[in-house]
Amino acid sequence: MPWPNSRSAARAGATAFALPARRLDRYIAAMSQNPPDLRPDLAPRARLTETPRHGQPAIGMVSLGCPKALVDSERILTRLRAEGYGISADYTGADAVIVNTCGFLDSAKAESLEAIGEALKENGRVIVTGCLGAEPEYITGAHPKVLAVTGPHQYEQVLDAVHAAVPPAPDPFIDLLPASGVKLTPRHYSYLKISEGCNHKCKFCIIPDMRGRLQSRPAHAVMREAERLVESGVRELLVISQDTSAYGVDIRHAEANGHRAHITDLARDLGSLGAWVRLHYVYPYPHVRDLIPLMAEGLVLPYLDIPFQHAHPDTLRRMARPAAAARTLDEIAAWRRDCPDIALRSTFIVGYPGETEAEFQTLLDWLDEARLDRVGCFKYENVAGARSNALPDHVPEEVKQDRWERFMARAQAISEAKLAEKVGRRLDVIVDEIDEDGIATTRTWADAPEIDGNLFIDADTEGLTVGDIVSVEVDEAGAYDLWGRV
Repeated sequence: MPWPNSRSAARAGATAFALPARRLDRYIAAMSQNPPDLRPDLAPRARLTETPRHGQPAIGMVSLGCPKALVDSERILTRLRAEGYGISADYTGADAVIVNTCGFLDSAKAESLEAIGEALKENGRVIVTGCLGAEPEYITGAHPKVLAVTGPHQYEQVLDAVHAAVPPAPDPFIDLLPASGVKLTPRHYSYLKISEGCNHKCKFCIIPDMRGRLQSRPAHAVMREAERLVESGVRELLVISQDTSAYGVDIRHAEANGHRAHITDLARDLGSLGAWVRLHYVYPYPHVRDLIPLMAEGLVLPYLDIPFQHAHPDTLRRMARPAAAARTLDEIAAWRRDCPDIALRSTFIVGYPGETEAEFQTLLDWLDEARLDRVGCFKYENVAGARSNALPDHVPEEVKQDRWERFMARAQAISEAKLAEKVGRRLDVIVDEIDEDGIATTRTWADAPEIDGNLFIDADTEGLTVGDIVSVEVDEAGAYDLWGRV
């Protein structure tokens, strides 16, 4: 049985919206167009393609949660692969299974417990790590038969648990580690984690409690990893952290080996490698405006993933977040003035404790003015340990659902209008997949893998290969996706 994946499950039940009629039948199976019921914090589906050699001890991996957790899974598997372990793509071929958990929301915790239970049922030998591992009693209370529980980015403890459960048996003549390590994403793109932890104290979030304060990697170490990835065939680097725009603050923007630990300098350096560079989780600090000229020059993709969360100042204050939505609109206008093609993605929370109908309407009005390209939305959930749990005036579930539906309808209308403006334009796209019918699934600069839209090509794809970057003329648009021809 293959590994479960919450993202693929969400997509399987997703509804297609506003598709061009003449292409509906051909694309309904291939659609991955940012459906509104898809949680926007999840990583793409982990892809395991290796087959262990005969007699080789093999480990399976179930990776849940965000792209940062997916990078942790890659690092764990890379270390194990270097020690001679094989990587199994299913339960039956694994001598033990690692479940990398998510603890971001109570629903994510429940999903993690379900995945642990399934791994125990299908395999029986399970090691738990990740964010939920910061609460070992919570896990062992539900699943006392797990072999070990470790917290987030505790790589050594995970390796110790694997060694105890399945001793290594490397063959130095056969077990060669790929130069880029073990990757759980397709060969042509890769996540690049530049820091761990977060210094913010948002009342709804427990990530700093689980992953600690900001810890930036030295810039030269980030560049060395990026260079290896590009040399191994990666065409797109997706820069991730808990707070990308704060990169280097904790180490006072230290400079070593010709590289300075500041997000502007790092973006410029990464842009020199010849790959697409996409920035995720960028808080809207004033110095973010220094990134925009790099986008206008083509050094990094004109794409910013910024978690605005809300627009009403009172709601933002209750969240313990900066409450300057009006100035944010001014910043967005300035970014678009200096880089007209910039694509903006964000996430929002509706139904936060104390949110009134007037506050929610302010959010809708702000969204109308901001006209963001890509939008995800959460209905507020209590999370054990979050300070927001103690706030007064919690919003009833039916009101949260109503606001979420109204918000996503507004966001969908904006997306559809903005995509319609691209019909007739020529855009560069990166090829993600070509199916047996010759339909190519590609992405523009405005689309991160699996959380944003796609551009489909259904003719003259014979010369294309996965990872190619080609120019396409857009000839149709839907609510979240585009169609075009080479």
